[in-house]
Amino acid sequence: PGIAADVLPRIFDPFFTTKPPGQGTGLGLDMARRLVRRYHGDISVESRPGLTEFRVSLLADKNAPVS
Repeated sequence: PGIAADVLPRIFDPFFTTKPPGQGTGLGLDMARRLVRRYHGDISVESRPGLTEFRVSLLADKNAPVS
């Protein structure tokens, strides 16, 4: 069904969850965002009924060996 418009601005907030008590800590997306930002990246989300997309952007290291 997508992510409700009133919930969308808060999904990366620590301890925010839409799950019932005891079924989620609300830390998953906050931890993902912190990890991506640690490496100078960004994570965003777009959602509408029937389609939710998360986009992770990371900088490429031009000096890194290609494998």
